[in-house]
Amino acid sequence: RELERISHMKAKYILPLFLAVTASAALGHGGVQNAAVLARMEAMKAIGDATKVLGEMAKGAVAFDANAARAAAETIATHAADTPALFEAREEDPKSEAKPGIWENFADFTAKAGDLEGLAGDLATGLDTPEALRAGLGQLGDACKACHTEYRE
Repeated sequence: RELERISHMKAKYILPLFLAVTASAALGHGGVQNAAVLARMEAMKAIGDATKVLGEMAKGAVAFDANAARAAAETIATHAADTPALFEAREEDPKSEAKPGIWENFADFTAKAGDLEGLAGDLATGLDTPEALRAGLGQLGDACKACHTEYRE
């Protein structure tokens, strides 16, 4: 019976979410010609997708799953750790949303990525309850906003 419920949940939530994410990726990154900029966009999209997984659980739209939540938080931590290297070279593309301030204040940009990495890593190790998820998700959102406000168009 439990396997039926899980299969139903996958069919009801995960497949449509996967299809929507895939479609939005194709639309959102269409026309990007610089491979380095595309790699940045894909990394940011992976963070966004993982955040959406956590958000759906926090809202109760999908059942809390500690393993899936930990995996999503680990995905965020991994991509946050990779972020400084992705932005180290000043690459341009008309579709890029990166502000020049990234390279003018790269130490601050790197620190903000490090903050997100640390918060997501800590969250991944302590995600045992929906309450822990809700508490940590707010902190992750604040860390994302701190960087995007300063460094994203």
